[in-house]
Amino acid sequence: MVENKTELLIFTATYNEVENIENFLNQTLLTNVQKDILIIDDNSPDKTWEIIEKIQKEKNNVKLIKRNGKEGLDTAHKKAFKYAKDNKYTYLITMDADLSHDPALIPEFLENLKKFPFVIGSRYSKGGKNEMKLGRYLLSFVGNKIIKFVLGIKVDEFTTSYRGFNLNKLKNFDMNDVVSKGYSFFMETVFLVNLTKNEIKQIPIHFKDRKKGKSKIPTIESFRTLKNLFLLKLRNFNKNK
Repeated sequence: MVENKTELLIFTATYNEVENIENFLNQTLLTNVQKDILIIDDNSPDKTWEIIEKIQKEKNNVKLIKRNGKEGLDTAHKKAFKYAKDNKYTYLITMDADLSHDPALIPEFLENLKKFPFVIGSRYSKGGKNEMKLGRYLLSFVGNKIIKFVLGIKVDEFTTSYRGFNLNKLKNFDMNDVVSKGYSFFMETVFLVNLTKNEIKQIPIHFKDRKKGKSKIPTIESFRTLKNLFLLKLRNFNKNK
């Protein structure tokens, strides 16, 4: 396989983001770094993929993988990670497509990825901000505090998808080793990055609540993540006996 001349791959997963995807792509394309953009769409009933295909005709650095149905967020991220490695990208940055993550921060992520194997955007570190509605904010804030306490990892954010990987510096880590599903996947990824002794750099982000479309996160998912946290801790404890 010919080595990719573009070092940076931006990835997002979509399902029913027809109201956001064009704006997301336009803002991401405007960022002042050379990059390719990969979207994995789970055959959105609202035909998000049709807008992506239209933009592809004008922007050859926009890539689309359309799957047959809703296969899950965790499998999409694993597929993107493999795609980035197979196509010889140096950097992979993942984010949400609903504009809750500001594409203007991509250059800052990239600068930090030149020094660190893993960079995560944090709503809860100094300078970070979270505009979630009060109920979801409290679940997220308290949940991340509990995760930090239980795992003993010195970062303030475990559940956002706005994160980056330096695929050359990242050692002994394989995303396929992450077994948690759904949004617990993001927590376990941070856990495994730390477990494999890769340094984690967090940078503050301003998380904006989506303005259009519906959130895909059911409230129960926060409690499921906490349940999976303790299962993860127990599994690791038994392994180290």
